[in-house]
Amino acid sequence: MSTIEIHAQVKSKLDEVRAALAREISVKKDVCLTCSFQAEDVLLAKLALEFDARIPILFLDTGYHFAETYAYRDRMASEWQLNLINLLPEHTVAEQEAEHGLLYQFAPDQCCKLRKVEPLFKAVAEYRVWITGLRREQAKSRAALEESALFTLPGGKQVLKLAPLAAWTTRDVWYACESLSIPLLPLYERGYSSIGCEPCTSLPLDPNDARSGRWAGRKVECGIHIEAAPRQ
Repeated sequence: MSTIEIHAQVKSKLDEVRAALAREISVKKDVCLTCSFQAEDVLLAKLALEFDARIPILFLDTGYHFAETYAYRDRMASEWQLNLINLLPEHTVAEQEAEHGLLYQFAPDQCCKLRKVEPLFKAVAEYRVWITGLRREQAKSRAALEESALFTLPGGKQVLKLAPLAAWTTRDVWYACESLSIPLLPLYERGYSSIGCEPCTSLPLDPNDARSGRWAGRKVECGIHIEAAPRQ
């Protein structure tokens, strides 16, 4: 496939995503978009701004992100005038480490729960629609990802969770960002393919698995995309 054909294909896909976003953002005002400031999320933020310049952009500020991530977040928030909402855990990094030690080393699930899952679910409960940059290609755990589905939060409330890039490839995302002149997080240039908290992110262990550098391969999900178990 030629470069011209690839760009034409990506343009068509962008139009589809715009249509999906328009259906929700233009009609419902209680819509949020979670953004880790990785390529997929920044692309969606750019498109969402076309329909609502003040759409809430939720960022999980765990306190453990790379310095480059924080600098890039601040740059994009300033340049795009984002309605950025930094979600903070109940305790600071210093407070958590004083009480529990380095949870990310011996209990990463608990660390993710305290610094990601709980703050996000609390925030998302304030909205009816939650837009994410999830893609099926990212991990086996996301292979059955739907573009639109109800998601049950721990308190029992359901929100409509949208993943308009579900069927997209990494190539699609990169070409789309290029076509829209979106600058990307500099950590990609250093070889990172999936970027989270610094202590739990390394270069990919498997070149064919973008998320193999997360949590030293011990797990692939932090928990924010896992539904609460049904109440008995």
